[in-house]
Amino acid sequence: MQTPPADRDVPEPVSDPLSIVALETERYVSGAGWDQPTRLFALVPSADLLAREPALASRSGISDLAPGALSAVEQDELPEHAGLEDLLAQIAWPEAVTGAAIVVERIVLPPDAERELPREDEAALRALARHPAREDIRLVVAVTRAGEHRCLLRQRSHDRDDRVASGPDLAPGLVSALAATLRA
Repeated sequence: MQTPPADRDVPEPVSDPLSIVALETERYVSGAGWDQPTRLFALVPSADLLAREPALASRSGISDLAPGALSAVEQDELPEHAGLEDLLAQIAWPEAVTGAAIVVERIVLPPDAERELPREDEAALRALARHPAREDIRLVVAVTRAGEHRCLLRQRSHDRDDRVASGPDLAPGLVSALAATLRA
């Protein structure tokens, strides 16, 4: 076994259940490629899911679960016409759901390029779509009833190297809106 050079940036292993399920969800969604609609997942204790659905354990080969392990259960397709904030405001999860995760794709620009966009929404969208500095991103936000949250971000330009950024403040508004679905 080789030890990585000391000057390399080696990420810490992910071991907490929320981070693990957020990464698994991002990898699952990324398997379908880019240009996807928003996708919503219920987060449930894996032990509870396997107890209710024993066939899942045999099909997936799961025999031993880490304590507190979570599974993401994708919800049906979301309505296209609803705005994300309006959609989340209409959702309330049952008590059996420990948390929720949402995956959205967005186009971002550097701050100085954003200032150059037209003020009219449609014109701004057209300019954004063809701007040379645009970056497509996929954002995963996962929250629990206990108040934990994880945010992951993948850039389309780094899709092949499996680099996913994480940070607690990547999408504070989305974290709040998704957490509110668990309090209803």
